[in-house]
Amino acid sequence: MIIQPTSLAALTWAGAAAGTTAQSWRIGTVLSARPLGVDPQGLLVMQVGAATVQADVPSGQLPPQFQVRVLSLGAQPQLEVLSSHPTADPAVQRALRERLPQQNGYAPLLATLGALAQRPVVRQLPPALRTALALLEQSVRTPADVTRGEGLREAISQSGLFFESRLAQPQGNHPALAQDDWKGALLRLAGLLDQRAAAPPAPNRSDTAPPLLQRGVQAQPRLPLPLLAGDNDVEPLINRLHGDVKAALARVEVAQLDAGALSAWMIEIPLEGKDGRDVLQVQLEFVNDAAEGSQGWTLGFALDLPALGPVQGELQLREPRLSVRLWAEHAETAQKLERQFTPLKQRLAACGVLLDQLSCQVGMPQPPGRHSALLLQATA
Repeated sequence: MIIQPTSLAALTWAGAAAGTTAQSWRIGTVLSARPLGVDPQGLLVMQVGAATVQADVPSGQLPPQFQVRVLSLGAQPQLEVLSSHPTADPAVQRALRERLPQQNGYAPLLATLGALAQRPVVRQLPPALRTALALLEQSVRTPADVTRGEGLREAISQSGLFFESRLAQPQGNHPALAQDDWKGALLRLAGLLDQRAAAPPAPNRSDTAPPLLQRGVQAQPRLPLPLLAGDNDVEPLINRLHGDVKAALARVEVAQLDAGALSAWMIEIPLEGKDGRDVLQVQLEFVNDAAEGSQGWTLGFALDLPALGPVQGELQLREPRLSVRLWAEHAETAQKLERQFTPLKQRLAACGVLLDQLSCQVGMPQPPGRHSALLLQATA
């Protein structure tokens, strides 16, 4: 929903969006809102905090009183309408407000790890730090891991999203969990880096991206290795690693906080690729369609491999029926995928799965963002 400021409150709205005249406009802040009426152009006039804005409501009606959460700032702030959304809890709001500006994708961290591996002087690092680096690299999955059902299940379980819940299990092997889990390995490395130097400052971003579940799956390209002068000077890379690890930890924790009580999870799995590392993004959602009397799972995924380019897919399983839709940015990649359709159909038929749809389109789909009750994109 695109929000335009009304003429009488434009300065107030612009100041609030910039964070100058209204200090309450921060990432994660919850503001009260209420509809005021409809203007001659048919736009809904709303009061959000101290600002009066216009909104073009695409569908449905807003309640007389509701709350919105600030997801991002900048030229086009994004607000999410909160009703019974689980993240309306004040403690969750505070945690999101702290971590959203700090988070970043895994690609920078994976590039820094690759650059460190090429420096012989890394062998001179303290043994505990070398061990922590090795454990983090050990947490990176291989393509063979995620192309097996059991391997993918294990990769999802150890992706960091379920770290604390696994630790809470009384029969769990806590030392092993802290080593084989992605978040556990990040926490171990972050603790050692904190001992070497003060924690790096949080990134100064004017526009902070909302949580992953709000955005939908997105293919993430591999980043080139950082170029730093001096093969014998590892400190610049260690400092860079410190910031990358903190940003990756914030990324995991934002995903954990945003999942809350929703029956949906966004999981990111680092993958060992050819001449580098990539990120597989997986979205799992349990769907209960009361209208049709059916329930099942929807699995979305996105991956950007150097040899194929961005690829995205969605699998809808309503046992025993399955629908598969794929998207590829490059036509050559779409053709390669379509050549695998016949053996895929044969394997599914052998498993007793009824295939309703199997298609591949050229071009990437627009993210649905269907986990927000209503997402407001504001223009100051």
